[in-house]
Amino acid sequence: MTDGRYAAFTVLSKIDRDKSYSNLVLSDVLKDSELADRELSLTHRIVKTVIERKITIDYNLSLYLKQPLKKLKPQVLTVLRMGAGQILFMDKIPSSAAVNECVSLCKKSGNAFASGVVNAVLRKIAVNGLVLPENTGGTEYLSVKYSFPADFCDRFISYYGWETAEKIMASSLEESPIYIRKNNLKSEELSDGYEKCDTAENCYVRKIFGDMTKEMDFIRGLYHVQDLSSQLCCKALAPKAGETVIDICASPGGKTATIAEMMNNQGKIIACDIYNHRLKLIEDTVKRLGIDIVEVRLRDGRDKNSDLPIADKILCDVPCSGLGVTSKKPEIKYKSSEEIQDLPALQLEILENSSRFLKTGGRLVYSTCTLLPEENINVCKEFLSRNENFDLVSPYENLQGFYDGGTLTVLPHIYRCDGFFTAVFERKV
Repeated sequence: MTDGRYAAFTVLSKIDRDKSYSNLVLSDVLKDSELADRELSLTHRIVKTVIERKITIDYNLSLYLKQPLKKLKPQVLTVLRMGAGQILFMDKIPSSAAVNECVSLCKKSGNAFASGVVNAVLRKIAVNGLVLPENTGGTEYLSVKYSFPADFCDRFISYYGWETAEKIMASSLEESPIYIRKNNLKSEELSDGYEKCDTAENCYVRKIFGDMTKEMDFIRGLYHVQDLSSQLCCKALAPKAGETVIDICASPGGKTATIAEMMNNQGKIIACDIYNHRLKLIEDTVKRLGIDIVEVRLRDGRDKNSDLPIADKILCDVPCSGLGVTSKKPEIKYKSSEEIQDLPALQLEILENSSRFLKTGGRLVYSTCTLLPEENINVCKEFLSRNENFDLVSPYENLQGFYDGGTLTVLPHIYRCDGFFTAVFERKV
């Protein structure tokens, strides 16, 4: 495979058919390809554009089609989305080239019968440009403009207000910086290519491109990749040297590593996960960083067995809908409400079960990378109603975000990082 557009078509068709994550499909489809760097880059850009702008693209396509999109052959719809995405959102590609290449792609993929429709629709989009519904203060405008499902738009507006909700959705279409955490256990300085971020200690923004796993700084364990909001979560836990800490849902190990570094590699951390292959990720990370206080355990956060020690600090970064990381994983925002409706019950179960292992006076952090109140503040309120021996305490000082009842949601548009919720509980007795 040497054609970047056909590779993108293959990837998008597989994602649509199998409901898979784009990063996994891209890796699978492109691993044996012979694409030149330019074509490889084109494939990635088309796939990302089509996924993150799908609702916007489909709205514009529907203006010029005589039938509903769902009645189109899936492969034809994929070609139309690719063409519209290039015309509307990829400025460096001439509209004429996008139209012609998509007509050719129809023929190449065995869909020559649709060439005329593809040609006509894409030419109309090229002439008329981006069209949005009228902004009447309703959900449809935000949904189409930022390609967010209407029900999530409604929930964001209800909780955060219109202005903040719009900023959250707008940030999902922006490129996120790559944050790293410098390893304070090693004295060597980082090479050039990293810019200090003062919002968190030892936090930097990566300014260089390429495979970091082949760079000497990475190989020598001078840093690990971790988003700013995730680093701030570790700060809220406030681990100290010599303490016993449990990381309940630890994979892939970024928070475990930061906690160990904050403890100056003194004390004990038990890092848990439900899959062996994910425990291996944690082991590889801490070994590369020179950390030796971490013990990994195969364990479900809901497990009622009393096989954990009483800890000074516990981190519950629970499974969630992930709506705070849509700038990195845009397909997440197309999850249905049914797919995530059972998460709050799971989150509460993990939180309550984990709290059994916290000592009196200890600190437990509950966190998610989502922005929905039903997975965040509502879970915390339910936990407190059942556990009067816990109090909420302020997680941060002088940090901007959305505060609610002693909890904080770090919003992605403020610090250009993942949206992240943090609540800090302390055990009274």
